[in-house]
Amino acid sequence: MKKTILLSVALSILASFVNAQWQQTSGPCGGSIQCMAVSGSSIFAGTYDGVFLSTNNGSSWTMVNNGLTNTDTRCFAISVTNIFAGTNSGLFLSTNNGASWSAMNTGLTNTTIFSLAISGTNIFAGTAGGGVFLSTNNGTTWTAVNTGLTNTVIHSIAVNGTDIFVDNGINGVFLSTNNGSSWSAANTGMSNIAIHSFAVSGTNIFAGSNGYGVFLSSNNGGSWTAVNNGLTDTHVVSLTIYGTNIFAGTNGGGVFLSTNNGSSWTSVNTGLTNTTVHSFAVSGPNIFTGTGDGLFLSSNNGSSWTATGLPTVSVLSLAATGTNIFAGTFGGYVFTSANNGSLWTKVNLTLTNTAVYSLIVSGTNIFAGTGGGGVFLSTDNGNSWSAMNTGLTNPFILSFAISGTNIFAGTPSGIFLSINNGSSWSAVNNGLPIAQVNSLTVSGTNIFAGTGAGVFLSGNNGSSWTAVNNGLTDSTIVSLTTSGTTILAGAADSGVFLSTNNGSNWMAANAGLTNTAVRSFTVSGTNIIVGTLNGAFLSTNNGSSWTPVNNGLTHTLVHSLAASGTNIFAGTSGGGVFINSSITGINEEWNDNPDFIIYPNPFSSFATINSKGHGKGNLVMKIYNVAGQLDKQIKITNDNFSLDRTGLNNGIYFYQFSDNENILTTGKFIVE
Repeated sequence: MKKTILLSVALSILASFVNAQWQQTSGPCGGSIQCMAVSGSSIFAGTYDGVFLSTNNGSSWTMVNNGLTNTDTRCFAISVTNIFAGTNSGLFLSTNNGASWSAMNTGLTNTTIFSLAISGTNIFAGTAGGGVFLSTNNGTTWTAVNTGLTNTVIHSIAVNGTDIFVDNGINGVFLSTNNGSSWSAANTGMSNIAIHSFAVSGTNIFAGSNGYGVFLSSNNGGSWTAVNNGLTDTHVVSLTIYGTNIFAGTNGGGVFLSTNNGSSWTSVNTGLTNTTVHSFAVSGPNIFTGTGDGLFLSSNNGSSWTATGLPTVSVLSLAATGTNIFAGTFGGYVFTSANNGSLWTKVNLTLTNTAVYSLIVSGTNIFAGTGGGGVFLSTDNGNSWSAMNTGLTNPFILSFAISGTNIFAGTPSGIFLSINNGSSWSAVNNGLPIAQVNSLTVSGTNIFAGTGAGVFLSGNNGSSWTAVNNGLTDSTIVSLTTSGTTILAGAADSGVFLSTNNGSNWMAANAGLTNTAVRSFTVSGTNIIVGTLNGAFLSTNNGSSWTPVNNGLTHTLVHSLAASGTNIFAGTSGGGVFINSSITGINEEWNDNPDFIIYPNPFSSFATINSKGHGKGNLVMKIYNVAGQLDKQIKITNDNFSLDRTGLNNGIYFYQFSDNENILTTGKFIVE
């Protein structure tokens, strides 16, 4: 059957929801860069969200997490073509420049890896409670080597020839001269001082301490001398050496430079927007520093720094009000964009908590729920924040809901209610078991809570709660939303459940859902979008069926979703925010167009187009992809012509016919 397409709208809004296109916004950028390493022209950055690789001096970055079962990357070590990454749950090895990783944990009794170092064929790993482990076979097996150590939390390791130095908590520095078989204190001059970093320059060893600045030993750790002249922040987190220059990264004072072996230090922070400096790496004449707000590069010995734009932020929460989009991140920041993600600005100068798990807007008030700092309120579009925690006995805020003038906050130990705009809170847990409240939603006068023990309903403003779990096969409810009279619940592992009778009964609604680990919802008109551990899905029939909408979504762990007008925003793990302007696209009309016929449609090799008389003039056919980019432009001189698929991949394309003066028609075809 021949079909033609006539759409009465401009080409810019011709996208179909089935293959709606996501585009990564410009951020939010930054995030905490915990460690760095250089291997030839490759630069590796370790973040909470895994490993990123740049092969062009930081101009662009690619996430390289294939095989990593834990992305919280704490340290690196490189031996020729082997790259070791220490994470929060074990050690991983890549032999192909980060393209894939393999776990190397046999023998490790503690898998939180804080530090790594290589000495010849020996690899040393410092752990969070297991002390030091040694591998002599490229990480295949590990053996604890802790004889003589008085503390088993090892933050840093340094190698100087055949000597191995480790920090030993407040017990200072310990030295091994026999490959870790035994350790002895090497603390003269720095007793009861915790060391966080090392750097070696010839016969000089530098140690950065927690609150006591930098220490120097010129006799292999036999004695240490404080070298802090000019160092205004003495919590030294990281150290590196470039030629005769020593760089010290601090916990709030930024970067300091010494050109005279630590005798004096100078602040070198021009261009740094964050002065918590976790890590350094040197690549040729370039010095990279990883901060609490992303990665910075200096090509002039630290005189100035430039952000590289590494998009490492995990966006845990999103909220929209008017033309403003707010993003809460894992790093404990709130960003705002007033131009659909083209530009993001960090707006919280006073919000300094580890993660922003929830955001909600009530009129001109914006509430942020943090992981440990409780609730914060902004009344000036996020420019300043005030803690609002009176009566809040659990400061870990996972979810919000607003019902009239009431604000509900979900925590790991129940629900709190504020009736005075957050000024004070009271627990409202009658009937609610001690369970983590991951999500909240409001339907009319009813409030639903998604917990680790299923769904609970309150019809009296939280005074009492009743379990409404009939039909639920997964009791861990991560996300909730309301679409009309339908309540949708997203389970941790079992997909979507829906109820049309206020929670009295639930039924699974997973048709078409190829990933059932649900993390987020948003509703736009009659469209429902669900975010999972592996992509986003759209339902246009109230959850009866789902269609994947992942085209362009290069980071598919969707923590959060928000709708603003015709735009859908997705907050991802490690990729920042993506925008989709066509996921709520218009209905298509398939009509007989008397002027233009394209057939067959879809087509696999070529199609015939009949322009019915228009081909005798100066007719031009332009073909666009779903991102709006021009793929082909063809000048038409005959009424009938063949369109081949050369240069066109499988997918949806939009066409536009125009003459010298006017656009004659627009439409769509499919290549399959």
